[in-house]
Amino acid sequence: MQGWNSPCTSSFRLRLQFSAMTSLDSIPVITIDGPTASGKGTVAQLVADALHFHYLDSGALYRLTALSALTGNVALDDETALVDVAGALKSTFQGGEVFLNGDNVSMAIRAEKVGNTASKIAAFPAVRQALVELQLRFREAPGLIADGRDMGTVIFPNACLKVFLTASAEARAERRYKQLIGKGFSANMHDLLKDLNERDARDANRAVAPLKPAEGAYLLDTSYLTVNQAVQQVLDWYGAVSKSA
Repeated sequence: MQGWNSPCTSSFRLRLQFSAMTSLDSIPVITIDGPTASGKGTVAQLVADALHFHYLDSGALYRLTALSALTGNVALDDETALVDVAGALKSTFQGGEVFLNGDNVSMAIRAEKVGNTASKIAAFPAVRQALVELQLRFREAPGLIADGRDMGTVIFPNACLKVFLTASAEARAERRYKQLIGKGFSANMHDLLKDLNERDARDANRAVAPLKPAEGAYLLDTSYLTVNQAVQQVLDWYGAVSKSA
């Protein structure tokens, strides 16, 4: 079985045929929301690979905004300045790598300081609005897998399948610890667990787009699931909703 931090393999391949699509609304979208380190990014990427859909890591856009603000010495309480930063993002996603202004920042945006900053600036309504249009542009045929915190509640409320992924704080802290150590970052389990709990509270209680399951979302606790089991469950749910459509 794959581990939560293993690279994508061709374990799941599901070939689907779609008829000609005449509007964005006809392009299927699967949203996968959940708290930090719940496994949503790993699952979403593998589901996208299995279905040959496009993939949107919405969290990376907030991390890119945070990274740009930090490197540009932008005050993190200046909402107007942060909106300018978000609006000026020149980012691309290629082969699982993230680029900002042509530079590969895949590792840089995963630093804890960047993640915590992203969570804080995501609480600003104007920053979120500045990134909405950018996220919507990822919806292209044959389909899209979108992961984040408000994909099913705000960005794609009419998605054909909405999934809310979660896991215990302890399981998430352990995954995050292994991920950071594996990438060469220093990490402390006690501090990670504390940060996760604080970020959960901040994300769930913010005034705009709080973290919560979307209406009609399927709940999936990954605390004791392998990656493959979680991916297969999402594929099974999508197969079921596709047949009933």
